Amino acid sequence: MIQSMTGFAAASADTPRGRLSVELRSVNARFLDLQFRIADELRAAEPLLRELMQARLARGKVDCRVFLADDASGIAGRLSVEAIARLRELSAQVLKEMPQAAPLRVGDVLRWPGVIVESPLDEEKTHRLAAEVCARALEELVASRSREGAKLAAALAERVAAMRRRVDEVAPLVPQSLATYQARLAERLREALGSADDDRVRAELAVFASKSDVDEELTRLNAHLAEVERTLQRGGAAGKRLDFLAQELNREANTLASKAASQELSDCALELKLLVEQMREQVQNIE
Repeated sequence: MIQSMTGFAAASADTPRGRLSVELRSVNARFLDLQFRIADELRAAEPLLRELMQARLARGKVDCRVFLADDASGIAGRLSVEAIARLRELSAQVLKEMPQAAPLRVGDVLRWPGVIVESPLDEEKTHRLAAEVCARALEELVASRSREGAKLAAALAERVAAMRRRVDEVAPLVPQSLATYQARLAERLREALGSADDDRVRAELAVFASKSDVDEELTRLNAHLAEVERTLQRGGAAGKRLDFLAQELNREANTLASKAASQELSDCALELKLLVEQMREQVQNIE
């Protein structure tokens, strides 16, 4: 399937230290650009997460945020009985020396360094869990990019169909428009050169005919449009190829405009250029 480069996904799981979460944000880029913001205690898991994403994504700038959040109580860890006992002893000594001092409140005790001991972090288990959560987030991100890619592919198919219709409409008009324009040109040349110089008129008309022949441009336009359709059907990481084909379509449309011998051809070339420009805007978001 055609995939977009834009998307968002998130996944999480509980650990003894709180909730481990992975957030992925993806936007378009020329290559695969992975940016990580990882909690210090999870930093060692970055190579594994990078490998997972490189295996699933081909292009796009992806911001990966991995963090541990406290549990619902807002306090992660357990109370240190030893620290509390020592704090009680110190508090009693202070009150003995300074009876007028206010006793410690619960909040003061909880904020005291060492009173709350964080649960030990099993690095191997946590890193494995981080990889599992990242894999789930990646699945969601790929699904999101696929849904967006399907919409982009449909939009491109509509523009290809519109371009093909315009080319098919104008192709039968080319011979008659050239003949009409040549007749007018011949009359003007005879007026300028004199009726006796028919050889010169024929030579000028031959030069004009060669410069105004758009059969090759129409043929190449149809070939490029067919290749765009094949690329969309084949899917995969097709963004760069579609961008190249859009450039080629634009080149042929420009040449067609420069050779246009009738208003119909000029209008067709202009519409093709507008459709190609719309196509290129969509292609920039395709992986």
